[in-house]
Amino acid sequence: MRRKQKAQKQRAANPKANQRASLSFRMNVLFFSIFVLFSVLILRLGYMQIVKGEDYVKELQKTEEVTVNTSVPRGRIYDRNGKVLVDNEAKNAITYTKYPTTKQTEMLETAMALSKLIKMDTSKLTERDKKDYWIRLNADAAAEKVSKEEQAAISKKGGETSEIQAKIDELTRDRITKKELKTLTKSDLKTLAIYSKMVAGYNLSPQIIKSDGVSDKEFAVVSERLNNLPGVNTTTDWARKKKSDLTILGKTTTPEEGIPADKLQYYLARDYSRNDRVGKSYLEQQYEELLQGQKAVVKSETNSSGQVVDTKTIKEGQAGKDLVISIDSKLQEKTDSIVEKYLLKTKANGTAGLLDRAFLVMMDPHTGEVLSMSGKKLETDESGKMKVTDYSIGAFTSSYEVGSVVKAGTLLTGYSYGAITPGTGILDAPMKLGGMTKSSLYNRSGAQSSVISDKVALQKSSNVYMFKTALKVAGIDYGQQSINGITAADFQKMRNGYARFGLGVETGIDLPGEFTGVKGNETLPGKYLDLAIGQYDTYTPLQLAQYVSTVANGGDRIAPHILKEIHEPSENGKTLGRLDKEIEPTILNHTNNTQAEYNQVHEGMSMVYNTPSGTASKFFSDAKYKAAGKTGTAEVIYYGPKKEKYGTYSITVSHIGFAPKDNPEVAYAVIMPWMSTTAEHSTPNNLMAREAVDAFFKLRKQETKDQKQTVGDKITR
Repeated sequence: MRRKQKAQKQRAANPKANQRASLSFRMNVLFFSIFVLFSVLILRLGYMQIVKGEDYVKELQKTEEVTVNTSVPRGRIYDRNGKVLVDNEAKNAITYTKYPTTKQTEMLETAMALSKLIKMDTSKLTERDKKDYWIRLNADAAAEKVSKEEQAAISKKGGETSEIQAKIDELTRDRITKKELKTLTKSDLKTLAIYSKMVAGYNLSPQIIKSDGVSDKEFAVVSERLNNLPGVNTTTDWARKKKSDLTILGKTTTPEEGIPADKLQYYLARDYSRNDRVGKSYLEQQYEELLQGQKAVVKSETNSSGQVVDTKTIKEGQAGKDLVISIDSKLQEKTDSIVEKYLLKTKANGTAGLLDRAFLVMMDPHTGEVLSMSGKKLETDESGKMKVTDYSIGAFTSSYEVGSVVKAGTLLTGYSYGAITPGTGILDAPMKLGGMTKSSLYNRSGAQSSVISDKVALQKSSNVYMFKTALKVAGIDYGQQSINGITAADFQKMRNGYARFGLGVETGIDLPGEFTGVKGNETLPGKYLDLAIGQYDTYTPLQLAQYVSTVANGGDRIAPHILKEIHEPSENGKTLGRLDKEIEPTILNHTNNTQAEYNQVHEGMSMVYNTPSGTASKFFSDAKYKAAGKTGTAEVIYYGPKKEKYGTYSITVSHIGFAPKDNPEVAYAVIMPWMSTTAEHSTPNNLMAREAVDAFFKLRKQETKDQKQTVGDKITR
């Protein structure tokens, strides 16, 4: 009995032992789990600090560094002699910087306070801006514009919450009356104009509120109250100041315009802000990256609330590079004056009703530097009065049939294809082609028919010589009264020959928007002959200048360029900074003509100027320098800006040349399109060319004299 009781006692004690054992096991598991978790945490922290620590530091720095628009001065543009053509003008500016924690209500309060201190243009506010602001000021009245039933109906149609709200907002705006909008006071509109600029900016990036017309009084008043105007600052802004009317210099956008929409992604990818001023045309656009300069980079430190507590400048801003262009301002002024004078003088003729423009381009045939690019256009102002405007951009953006000036290219093309050789004699007599007759202007009747050389063909401007040369290029010897064997391939063959000199192709000019001209799409035999005398395809004035430069220098087609040098920013705006880069000539191709062939053409072009039978002898034979050139007249059908005159017969005159003949320093091209509506006309093209070349050598002589007297005074390099 006693043993049994002892066994029962032992069994009664077992549950407590089991409970203690179970608790001990659980505690061990818990401690082990805690140990594992802490081990994982330590390993994770070690991984983050040791393995990934550098990456996280970089990421942190990335989020803290902000590129700030400090409005650094844009690079200046100088002419080749150091004259400032485009400068910067300092002006007062009021800016606003939005912080990550800034609320719209705070911005609106600041805008209201600022509106009482400055004048603000409200003319550019849109009706949408005004309606949104009216809604903000009249929240209760705006809420009643769309009933709950209407809101429910809109919601019932489905869509994202934002889309539903947008439809309700649009309906609210539509129901705001003009009378209600008129309740916005002038003070309200000023506040709105300021507020709209504030919200357009990026966080931590100063946004210009006003920079045009900030008076000294406004600047001072705002400066005194900066402590009461969170985010507002007074600073210096820069405005572009052009000292020349030359349109090829281009323009920049205003802070209000900002980056053009079609270039937005391009510039944003390069750390620009939406309201940055950028070049929007020609030189300003072409060399934007050089002229823009570099913004300052600042590091902004924020507290736990996201408020900026300190900013440190990591990288100072730097003004844009200064550019020296190839244009000689004095020569440009002379050629502008020449073009304008003869444009107005010719326009006064009774047969010049279609005339509205003229061009004169001069360049260095060995370097491609454009020395002057003159283009003038006649326009009518609002009062109906005629005025002359700069149209220098037309030298590479518009094209015309240019006439006989292409004949040097026709001969050189004939040489290159083996159709003729220097000295080849061809009979100049009227050509019978089916039902039409083709002849030279000086020999329409055939009374002067004779075998002439290539040089004489240039001297007298023989059409027939060029016709027969072009036919030989196509493998046809004139003798029968049919040239039906001309194909599209023959047209292309001639065009390829011209293209080697720059006609009908891109010149390579360092300006955007170049036009290559129009190629006729008909392949009739008569059109092929017209092509050979410059009366079918169209070419730009700049193409003519490149073409005659190629002829002058013996076969190197050099890309014309406006930029001459790149300099570090000037310290005083008067002397140039350190030379950074000098632009070297770019040879696009070399023609396959021999020097003997070029010599033959040069002699023929010299005969144009210096022999009694030359078409320009009465204009150049008495010159103190020996030059060579070619005149041109094209009988064309008008397709200019006056659409009501389409199809009218008209005359375009042109002129090309280079001087001196044996060691050319300048090449030039003149075009005056649609200068007469009758075959009888004057020759202002030849007068323009002569006066321009005289001006070039006169200025060159004066500059040489000045340099001997004051070496280094013009430009400090």
